[in-house]
Amino acid sequence: MKKLDKILDIVMRFIMAVAMFALLAGGTWQIFTRWILKDPSTFTDEFLRYVLIWASMIGSAYCFYKDEHLALDLVKDRVNGKVKIALILFIEAAILFFVCYVFIYGGLKLTLNATNQSSVMRLPFKFLYSILPISGVFIVLGRVLKYLQSFAEKKGEGK
Repeated sequence: MKKLDKILDIVMRFIMAVAMFALLAGGTWQIFTRWILKDPSTFTDEFLRYVLIWASMIGSAYCFYKDEHLALDLVKDRVNGKVKIALILFIEAAILFFVCYVFIYGGLKLTLNATNQSSVMRLPFKFLYSILPISGVFIVLGRVLKYLQSFAEKKGEGK
């Protein structure tokens, strides 16, 4: 389980690092062609837009994985005991339902049904849309790993 946790961490960090480097390289190229060559690159605007979408979706999946995502803890922090456990279970179930339904199911349908291409780079939108189910799977894997680790810790404390 720890090995899978480490692999998931490495894969998401690698994808984010590649996306960030692509943003840096694309932005630098756009500035260079606009200001030095006086002939702005035509594809960098579209390229940077799509890479930013990918980077933000993978970044949000990583935040869920590391449990650093935004959360409204106002109610959760004010309750104790079984009510707090029930509330946490409800929140986690709602997160999983939303991610599975919107990101994975909806993203897969969107990806598989896309027929258009981007205007400048002629990149199929299937490629752009595929980040939804990919990030959804990363979120679900991260949450399931968190649940399994938490269960293993609780089981270890009971012995």
